[in-house]
Amino acid sequence: MLKSYSVTDIGRKRQLNQDYVFSSGNPIGNMPNLFIVADGMGGHKAGDYASRCTVETIEKEIKASFEKNPSIIIKKAIQVANKEIRKQASEDANLTGMGTTVVVATVIGRYLQVANVGDSRLYIINGSEIRQITRDHSLVEEMVRLGGIKREDARLHPDKNIITRAIGAKEDVDIDFFTVELRPSDRILMCSDGLTNMVEDKEILRIMNEHKDDRTLVETAQALIDEANANGGKDNIGIVLVKPFSDEVKE
Repeated sequence: MLKSYSVTDIGRKRQLNQDYVFSSGNPIGNMPNLFIVADGMGGHKAGDYASRCTVETIEKEIKASFEKNPSIIIKKAIQVANKEIRKQASEDANLTGMGTTVVVATVIGRYLQVANVGDSRLYIINGSEIRQITRDHSLVEEMVRLGGIKREDARLHPDKNIITRAIGAKEDVDIDFFTVELRPSDRILMCSDGLTNMVEDKEILRIMNEHKDDRTLVETAQALIDEANANGGKDNIGIVLVKPFSDEVKE
């Protein structure tokens, strides 16, 4: 039986929460479950609006879709969200330039389907291993791939918040897709950079391993938020936790 929990936290420095999350272990349209994290950007309340509108549009489009292929369902929903954000930004001066990251996931049997735009992430955690499945669409990630900076220096780079893809940024949105076969004891963490900029992967793994019990998804999420805030809490924190096979494995 799949179990999930989602939460956002404003952090310690921001006046507005621009992160928006969604989690449903129940079917949404033709999808057996649905999980989304979005991290908005834009002045005043534009980022807040962008993330919420994107998540709500994706959910609505998936619910209404007659398509059977999950990748096609997700792709079309993200494309509609991108058009909606651009349309509303063009019609309201207060929303000009708004955008958002998004990471969308669904568990189908023993497989995880993931789509992402921007630098919000999805990890799979199992015992001593933490794997980042998504690839950041950011300037710093491009620099790492090109050998300009070392991976360990990327998290503290002054340009780490500059993203190269976002919902609303261009007329055609470029989406990355991933399919991963899940193991019985895998756990899924989806999060905004408000967590990953404040907490290193090895610390995320440590906290996740301290909270393995099915009943502690709430406590696990809170422990991650507390760690991010203890380290400065410079941004909003959005988290979705999923335990796909909670009734199959007792750790």
